[in-house]
Amino acid sequence: MTRLKNSGTMLLAIDIGNTNIVFGIHENDEWINHWRIQTDQLKTADEYEVIFRSLLTAGKICRSSVDKIIISSVVPSLVYPFQEMFRTLFEDAAINTVVPHIYEKLPIKILNPYQIGADLVANAVAAFQKYGSNTMVIDFGTALTFTTIGNNNSILGVAIAPGLRTAVGALAGKTAQLPQIHLTPPPSVLGENTVHAIQAGVIYGFTGLVDSIVERTQNELMQKLTVVATGGLSAVVAPLTKNVKTIEPMLTLDGLMQINSFL
Repeated sequence: MTRLKNSGTMLLAIDIGNTNIVFGIHENDEWINHWRIQTDQLKTADEYEVIFRSLLTAGKICRSSVDKIIISSVVPSLVYPFQEMFRTLFEDAAINTVVPHIYEKLPIKILNPYQIGADLVANAVAAFQKYGSNTMVIDFGTALTFTTIGNNNSILGVAIAPGLRTAVGALAGKTAQLPQIHLTPPPSVLGENTVHAIQAGVIYGFTGLVDSIVERTQNELMQKLTVVATGGLSAVVAPLTKNVKTIEPMLTLDGLMQINSFL
């Protein structure tokens, strides 16, 4: 049965990343469905439209019920095709895109608006709304990013490292005998086979990287931070760290939903 339109607002929020496209439907203060598909810059708008139609139908989402759409993207070449696709799929929906000129409307100040990804802005808005100032968001995506919000309600800065899958892909791509592996913690840091050796180096190595960046940031600011993790591999690494206490899988979409409310 399809969902019937009610007096509330049904929002489609979509985050177009380098590796994955994550999107969800928000209604009545909750995410009623969400999806993750692989980013492919070679796909046409028509091909993406087929995928979206199929997923929305399978999820029993009535397209005419979607009132608002908000898009964030770090893949510039996909922004216009998605805007055009959504105009076809959701004829009556208002479409907003997260771009620098809207940042002045947000509750936090953005450092160097043209130098920060829209996804990091969404993460920061959601984290600030939930946890307030002196908060760090760690996003385990294609890149591993650390975004810190200070006590003056502004993004103080960002640290960026290669993401876990990016690191493993680079390792496998430059060597003849190292396979692609599933990123889960191995039974020991002393890998007794090739797969466990790579898992030990990457998983436990990145655990140390995370704790080091958090602690260096806190020492520089002389301030304890609330540390929040999000992104595809946050559930793998965050529990192994000393400093990450909270995992928010929907943080980016939550931030997009909140940004849309300010526009």
